[in-house]
Amino acid sequence: MALIFWLSISLIIYSYLVYPLVLFLLSHFFKKKHTFIPSTSSELPEVAVLISAFNEESCIKERINNLLSLDYPHDKIKIYIGSDGSTDSTNEILSKFDDPRLLIKLYIVNRGKANVLNELVSQVTQPITIFSDANTNFESYAIKNLVRHFQDETVGAVCGELNLYTPDGVDNKDNVYWRYEQFLKNCESKLDALLGANGAIYAIRTNLYKPIPKNTIVDDFLIVMNVAKAKYRVIYDTFAIAHEEVAPNIAEETKRRIRIGTGNYQAFAQLTWALNPFIGWRFFSYFSHKILRWFTPHFLILAFLSNAYLLGLLTYNIIFIIQLISYALAIWGKKQSDMGNKIPTIISFLTFFVSMNIALLKGFYNYAFKNVQGTWQRTPR
Repeated sequence: MALIFWLSISLIIYSYLVYPLVLFLLSHFFKKKHTFIPSTSSELPEVAVLISAFNEESCIKERINNLLSLDYPHDKIKIYIGSDGSTDSTNEILSKFDDPRLLIKLYIVNRGKANVLNELVSQVTQPITIFSDANTNFESYAIKNLVRHFQDETVGAVCGELNLYTPDGVDNKDNVYWRYEQFLKNCESKLDALLGANGAIYAIRTNLYKPIPKNTIVDDFLIVMNVAKAKYRVIYDTFAIAHEEVAPNIAEETKRRIRIGTGNYQAFAQLTWALNPFIGWRFFSYFSHKILRWFTPHFLILAFLSNAYLLGLLTYNIIFIIQLISYALAIWGKKQSDMGNKIPTIISFLTFFVSMNIALLKGFYNYAFKNVQGTWQRTPR
């Protein structure tokens, strides 16, 4: 039982604290060379921008205007918008646009994002496809910074950087955690070990797109991992910038995290090839960054139960008390946050960590015991 306890604790500490440090050092000593020359306008490739939308009346007009205003040759960009059975005024808003760069598909039935992406990509004739979301905005130069990497024939996908913001400018712990994740992505990219992308801004060579199962939830992760499986490099570009507003409340953020958690376990079952230690650094990052994170809630449960079994020795008694206090503070912090009250930073991070893992555990339950469907309900983020 002691082995289970210490192994569970060690794996959590390794994933969140030791791995980032080791990764940082490895990315400096084993950095893979990647050079590119910024293209002139005449050399820029034709690109397709794909967006699957569902009930996006609050942001779809702004999103399209953002795409139409980007600093990219008008004759080299095509924007594919698929409205996935929207029931609000999204279709009406889309129908008012009249621009040759737009190709709009209004689907009657909500079938899920994966189905829409598969159909839209099948119509793309451009060599580079850029994926994004309806509630995201690109910086004007974002596409140019994405496509410059494809001069290197070994590059198959490029992930941009997503900046999160709140309407009132107040910091949020999700944003801090996201910046932590961006640091890991940047280091993993240097090792050619980047795992997936964020759905707000990434690009792939169109011919490398592999249709994804219709019930896929984390499409961005699976699409880019398929590119990596084909032995192409996946690059992270911190200058290809997009912006997105965080979820407006804890309830919406919790729903989003549960759904992503469900998709993570779904992806784990589909990406057995990535469990091969002989594929190089990508296995190292996949195990350390993804698998151990996905199963952290299970490790937390094992640590708590095994600690309870080992009570009697002073060391285990102290650790168990620390666990009880930590969970009590997290519950208190959650209640205070729900009421809109400010709480100390350390408790905020503790609350965030516990809430995130509870959402993951619920996602695991959904994947294991429910029929996972690809149809989705819109969340603000």
